[in-house]
Amino acid sequence: MSEKQADLALHEAEPDILASVQEKVQACMQCGTCSGSCANSFAMDLTPRHLWRLAQLGDTEEIFSSKTFYLCSACYYCTLRCPRGLPLTETMGALKRLAAAQGIKKYKNSANFYRTFMETVRRYGRVREMEFINRYFFSLKNPILPLGFTTLGLKLMKKGKISLQPPKLFGEGRFDRLYRKVEELEAKS
Repeated sequence: MSEKQADLALHEAEPDILASVQEKVQACMQCGTCSGSCANSFAMDLTPRHLWRLAQLGDTEEIFSSKTFYLCSACYYCTLRCPRGLPLTETMGALKRLAAAQGIKKYKNSANFYRTFMETVRRYGRVREMEFINRYFFSLKNPILPLGFTTLGLKLMKKGKISLQPPKLFGEGRFDRLYRKVEELEAKS
């Protein structure tokens, strides 16, 4: 899907998507507790408070041109401290899923990284670093990119952080049932 097609699809689906996000932040009184609580706000181009105001106003263009929601580490601190009890971390997650589903080019690599990570965990019950990073680089379809990480890989191997030896498996497919249940719950919400 081209960037232009993704933008068109986003604008066509905008009312439904935005409605659920707006509903979650409707009661936001712009107190700034979320921004003050956020460990990553220093790196964000918009503060979380600003992002919620844009959501209330329906400004998807500015929301998705920012990197704020993708820098959320889902620590839930903003949700815990919100005086209105708003599901802010959940809403950030919804924005991430929306950006990934709409194929917004800016977030494609981040969504790809997350998807590859979760597929590895699903298969083995843990992260198998070598397989994970190999799958991730392969999915990027850029044979030159991994070469830039050679030095880091060698340092990690030297310190024993990663190994070429396959780790003991906890049971392939062990988490399939758990993942199916989560997918069912996400489909309902």
